[in-house]
Amino acid sequence: MSELQARLEARAAALAVVRDFFAQRRVLEVDTPVLSAATTPDPNLHSLTTRLACRPGIPWYLHTSPEFAMKRLIAAGAGDIYQIARVFRDAELGNHHQPEFTLIEWYRVGWDEARLMGEVIELITALLPSSGRITPAVHISYRDAFEQYCGLDPLGATAAQLQQRATALGLSIPDHCASPNDLLDLMLTTLVAPQLGQSSPTILFDFPASQAALAERQPHDPRVAARFEVFLHGVELANGFRELTDPIEQRQRFEQELRQRQRRGLPAVSLDERFLESVGSLPPCSGVALGFDRLLMLANAEFRIDAVMTLPIEATP
Repeated sequence: MSELQARLEARAAALAVVRDFFAQRRVLEVDTPVLSAATTPDPNLHSLTTRLACRPGIPWYLHTSPEFAMKRLIAAGAGDIYQIARVFRDAELGNHHQPEFTLIEWYRVGWDEARLMGEVIELITALLPSSGRITPAVHISYRDAFEQYCGLDPLGATAAQLQQRATALGLSIPDHCASPNDLLDLMLTTLVAPQLGQSSPTILFDFPASQAALAERQPHDPRVAARFEVFLHGVELANGFRELTDPIEQRQRFEQELRQRQRRGLPAVSLDERFLESVGSLPPCSGVALGFDRLLMLANAEFRIDAVMTLPIEATP
């Protein structure tokens, strides 16, 4: 069997496992558009744009996630849904990044984020080879992880304190990395994440509310939000939330992100008004996006994401 054939069969087998996993749980597969006249205002996500001759005058975006469209479906009464989606993100190319990749995204109505965390681990386990079965997940709060690996409280530290600590830990800080959120992202990526999930999957939970624009705040501490990420062998695999259902607060958070984009000199983007109109109709629910290619990379003991993709960007003319 050729290397290409083996790669194709491995992907096909893994996708079959995903579809069987959700079929057994009565989660409906859906299909939403890739192209939109609006996109996420998140300053850390860079959308790919195109133009339409039939709709001139405005940019169109290839989605970075099917999230907004899927939530519109849930608001309309679709119930539990999932999607195997091709998504696009500019300025991302490396060992664990490709500008086009596959997300498995799903939403559970009536679930909180803790219950969804368990299902994420079940899917990850189902996709790993039997020889690589994993031990029960470790849960650690964002705050505890930073105190353990960086020696500071991320919820109370100022930008100056974060910068001082990052420098003391050997980080080179880019000029654009000046706000507390920028510095926390840098420290998470370079100092915290590589330590997580080395012996078992690790769930990092209760992110700062300022880093969870689509998540509910936690009632026990409004400084943090119901956001979690899942790591295995230092690789981020999934990002999930207990979804925000307040349309006024959602718009305020998006407008704050637009101001952050402006301060960074990033292109202005159009907000998804249809999504914002649907937020008030969302039932209580939680959702998560899992990087299919990254998980396949770990399942096959590869070190680069392009080793498990059909035709990664380097292989295209």
